[in-house]
Amino acid sequence: MCPVPARSGAAPRQASLAELGRPLSDLTFVVVDLETTGGSPATSEITEIGAVKVRGGQVLGEMSSLVRASTPIPAVVSVLTGITDSMLATAPTLDEVVPTFLEFSRGAVLVAHNAAFDLGFLRAAAQACGYPVPAWEHLDTVLIARRVVTRDEAPNCRLASLATLFGSPTEPNHRALADARATVAVLHGLFERLGNLGVTTLEDVREYSARVSPAQRRKRHLADDLTTGPGVYVFRDGTDRPLYVGTSRSVRSRVRTYFTASEPRSRMAQMVALAERVDAIGCAHALEAEVRELRLIAEHKPPFNRRSRHPERAVYLRLTEEPFPRLSRVRSVGDGVTYLGPFGSTQAAQEAEIALLAAVPLRQCSTRLSPSRPTAACALAELGRCGAPCDGRQGVAEYAEVVGAAREAMSGDPGAVQETLEAHIARLAAEQRYEQAAEVRDRLAGYLRTAARRQRLAALTGIPEMVAAAPTAEAGWDLSVIRHGRLVSAATVARGVDPRPWVDAVVSTAETVRPVPGPTPCALVEETERIGRWLAAPGVRLVRLEGEWSWPAQGAIRAALRYAT
Repeated sequence: MCPVPARSGAAPRQASLAELGRPLSDLTFVVVDLETTGGSPATSEITEIGAVKVRGGQVLGEMSSLVRASTPIPAVVSVLTGITDSMLATAPTLDEVVPTFLEFSRGAVLVAHNAAFDLGFLRAAAQACGYPVPAWEHLDTVLIARRVVTRDEAPNCRLASLATLFGSPTEPNHRALADARATVAVLHGLFERLGNLGVTTLEDVREYSARVSPAQRRKRHLADDLTTGPGVYVFRDGTDRPLYVGTSRSVRSRVRTYFTASEPRSRMAQMVALAERVDAIGCAHALEAEVRELRLIAEHKPPFNRRSRHPERAVYLRLTEEPFPRLSRVRSVGDGVTYLGPFGSTQAAQEAEIALLAAVPLRQCSTRLSPSRPTAACALAELGRCGAPCDGRQGVAEYAEVVGAAREAMSGDPGAVQETLEAHIARLAAEQRYEQAAEVRDRLAGYLRTAARRQRLAALTGIPEMVAAAPTAEAGWDLSVIRHGRLVSAATVARGVDPRPWVDAVVSTAETVRPVPGPTPCALVEETERIGRWLAAPGVRLVRLEGEWSWPAQGAIRAALRYAT
């Protein structure tokens, strides 16, 4: 792909707050606690709201109010909280309290102990009062404490235990304001510990996990100078060997997560331990990043990438070139041959072969037959599953009709395979052999998916040149030039800039391609498929098209939709 300016008409991109990180000391937090009549917002009501607003370790304000409930408080709840029906008789209603809380918490990050509980009730309350549900940023002190506090320090992560550990001046007592004040002390205690570990921003807190070793965390500086836009990143070891290739819409923030986030894949921790450098390749847009990632993985085969490392291992079914063709499983195909694929495994190719042979009686023997030298027929001929071209019962012309039906089912309309297997499924179901019917259904679905995949690939690889544009979130355009299914140039045009000169620029600087024989003459199969998905996204427009982009009206694509899962 020839280099072109990634963006036009705009100043260098400024990193977002999420990429730079927002210091905890600059943020306003509203620590909230609720008392309710039960555990579910669908069947229970709020009876008390308590909230404390803090910034930089200082209390800015407090809010507390009882809330009148429409149903009696269960006795067990009254015993736990000390709130009675008589206390709520003159309390304000939910309609009166919710607006006050929404204004009190506006623009702040909500904090709660077991935040899922409190936020669930608050969202339900806002909706019940006719207010749009705010998209609150929030932190959960329970989750943070589980990552920071050890069992030696506290027996559990309940609020009372943590308040004691961090020396809260207020003892939690199942009343909203007191519990909110205790949660403030716990929050500040947790922040102090996280600060000693280099976790100083809201983004760091969210990403922090005790699973990340200090050695990994010390490598965070490897992400400091990386691009903040879309691109590809490559982890390398001390010998410059690529360890892992990935892609992201924001390379710097994504790479940082390998050193700060909870990474469930143990192999990623091993990879980071070996990494000494991270290289980044800035890209015009996400599609270019995805394509470059695929190419780098296929070229270098990094040990810590699992997918896309061996595109050469794809399997195809092809018709052999001889007087009496048969099906053959191969790793590559050339021009002028009829094939089906690619398949991800030999087993998948074998299942498709069984499906095709059930509908079209191609010969299944591996012997090379000659029209002038008959040989003995096999058992399949005696069973009526082969026309026996081997012993002369089926001549070249008659067998050519069978081969023609196979070619149509593989590259055109798979109706013969679909009708045969659907009839077989119906017979098995009528005999209550449901497991076998399901196996045949899955075999048919796999065949149709692969036939549809082949047709989509053929449609794209047959186009000499295509220019397409996708709208961006910033009201600009992502431009892509595609030749024979390969991305050869890319650019992003900013909002308000005339894209027409940029279309001419990306076309004139695009990579020149020379198609080679095969189903994907200029690109990896996965690259062409990624391009196809990008073209099918909402809002994508064709700017230029040389040739024709279509697939058969009666082809496999429509049939495959019936079995889509």
